[in-house]
Amino acid sequence: MNKKKGIFTLIAFIVILAGLGYVSIFGVGENKSGSASSVKQGLDLAGGVSITYQVVGDEAPSAADMNDTIYKLQKRVENYSTEAQVYQEGSDRINIEIPGVSDANAVLEELGKPGSLSFQDSQGNVVLEGTDVADAQAGYQKNSLGNQEAVVQLTLTEEGKVKFAEATKKAAPTRDIIYIIYDGSVVSAPAVQSEITDGSAVITGMGTFEEAETLASTIRIGGLKLELEELRSNVVGAQLGSAAIRTSLMAGAIGMAIVMVFMIAVYWIPGVASSLALCMYVVLMILLLNGFEITLTLPGIAGIILSIGMAVDANVIIFARIREEIATGKTVKSSIKIGFQKALSAILDGNITTLIAAAVLGFMGSGTVKGFAQTLALGIVVSMFTALVITRLILNAFYAVGMQNEKLYGRAKEKKPVNFLSKKAVFFTISIVLIVAGFVFMGVNKGRTGQSLNYSLEFIGGTSTNVTFNENMSIEDIDANVVPMIEKITGDGNVQTQKVQGTNEVIFKTRTLDVTEREELNNTLAESFGVDQEKITAETISSTISGEMRREAVVAVVIATVCMLIYIWFRFKDIRFGASAVAALIHDVLVVLAFYAAVRVSVGSTFIACMLTIVGYSINATIVIFDRIRENINLEGKSELNGLVNKSITQTLSRSIFTSLTTFIMVAVLYIMGVSSIREFALPLMVGIVCGTYSSVCITGALWFVLRTRIAGKSKNTAVKVKSR
Repeated sequence: MNKKKGIFTLIAFIVILAGLGYVSIFGVGENKSGSASSVKQGLDLAGGVSITYQVVGDEAPSAADMNDTIYKLQKRVENYSTEAQVYQEGSDRINIEIPGVSDANAVLEELGKPGSLSFQDSQGNVVLEGTDVADAQAGYQKNSLGNQEAVVQLTLTEEGKVKFAEATKKAAPTRDIIYIIYDGSVVSAPAVQSEITDGSAVITGMGTFEEAETLASTIRIGGLKLELEELRSNVVGAQLGSAAIRTSLMAGAIGMAIVMVFMIAVYWIPGVASSLALCMYVVLMILLLNGFEITLTLPGIAGIILSIGMAVDANVIIFARIREEIATGKTVKSSIKIGFQKALSAILDGNITTLIAAAVLGFMGSGTVKGFAQTLALGIVVSMFTALVITRLILNAFYAVGMQNEKLYGRAKEKKPVNFLSKKAVFFTISIVLIVAGFVFMGVNKGRTGQSLNYSLEFIGGTSTNVTFNENMSIEDIDANVVPMIEKITGDGNVQTQKVQGTNEVIFKTRTLDVTEREELNNTLAESFGVDQEKITAETISSTISGEMRREAVVAVVIATVCMLIYIWFRFKDIRFGASAVAALIHDVLVVLAFYAAVRVSVGSTFIACMLTIVGYSINATIVIFDRIRENINLEGKSELNGLVNKSITQTLSRSIFTSLTTFIMVAVLYIMGVSSIREFALPLMVGIVCGTYSSVCITGALWFVLRTRIAGKSKNTAVKVKSR
């Protein structure tokens, strides 16, 4: 790149950044498309629709039927938002909360009244119940003319498979019709073309894809074990006030400014390039959140702000490599080129590993897990693009316009290897003590309170109290005046607040309250705010994170871990690298879990996001060190393994410290300035960042060394013979 091209590149970048920045702030058109304000928001940020259904019938439904219905409804409403919540209220009611929606009637019309569904032959005999259908999805297939047509694809249960095979066997010879009847009305009347024995059927004859989607939705919702009727529907306001959002965004801006100043102070011209790339990263994230219609909650904002700190990781790796090349006597131009080349494998391996985890979690998870996975995957792709493309482009442009003095880039100093392996017994002991202490704390907590961790209402349910005030109070006023009083009475620091729009009603969700606590709460509300106690109602609500969702999350994490292990094994040609990385990952999760148990931090919906963030952060940091060990083995050929591992850890030490520091800064500012729910997310994350750095530097290399020498049957000082590249 010559000087002219360098100047043009910088000017073009600034213009593009300014243009995209304008769109991300102000948007385009009347709807402000593309702006931060137009990003789909969750219940905590923007409110939505709350619909309550009641089970039809005089008999109380069984717990199994209620759980099955809640789970199927959760899957249904995820079409509106991955952050939608479905939970039990009382003994026979189900509450659905869908964020980002303001027209309750439109939702009710599309969602439909969950009623009875059956498949009947032409004589009126029921051949299938709605519960015999496992799934129904709209799709496309080619017709006899080779054209695409909209269809509904049915998947039956094992019992339904047998029933349908028998019914289609009778109907096929005369191409008889099987009627699909929903809530007493015929919604479809497909003719049977042939006997169907594999439990999979296709309904054709749809006019449009929208018609197919409507039928598929009707079949899915009619497949519930319980018949439901609408009891009430409300439009609810944001659970958090605008002040909470402003402080979180301000915290992000301050944290980002600190990180940029840090990068410039440490890396000079490369630091300026990374800061500009970081600005582009933020702008692109806002635009893509809009483009992919990802629902954003306050933990999601915290996750994105956290990812800003992690986005500099690739830049830190690259800049360290550039300084190392300059120290060998190469020119700045050559050092930039080689630095990016040598950093590529560590960046790709670290990010692809985390991306694999995000893909598995997004495919298998539900609710919060799926939403987190979407944001994580998007952040990984954008951060790689800005680091490997944008930063490189700007850095080469700076060099082309005349910034060529090596003093502007820095020179790596020769570092004497730190003998980390000599302290491996101490490090292993510290880790074991911390993990064991966590289980001890959980045992003590279980004995004292009946719960090993401080589970919030998202996990164990609680009490929903509906209060009608005499005046229309804002969320800010409620948070400032009412919530502290409720927290004092209940001892629950995780009170959730929802305001019913257009009324003076406010819903407070807390841990389960006994009769005495409910009476005290009612009396205090009456005395302090003049509330009519007859207008205070309380109901027991179930957890918003169902047992099925928890099991799905656990299975998804296990499969993601196995996939990461396989990838690392494949890339590093040594399963001991993968085993060590996974062991460090489990170590970090258990240590943070110990912190949750010891400090009694509330375990709610942010707990899952926190743990998943730590998993991604831990594996990324570990792979950077393993990449250097692999490189040094290939370069040095014959070497003392002990010294080689110490050397590799020392060479990547600045990266480990700087990346952790920038990420810690972002989260620390969030903790200082954020609201209580954000602090509950930020505090364990800070512990996880410190723990992840400790395990990467002190545990993973040592553990790989032990596995390598013990499993291979070699002594501690055995040389490794590898052909040089």
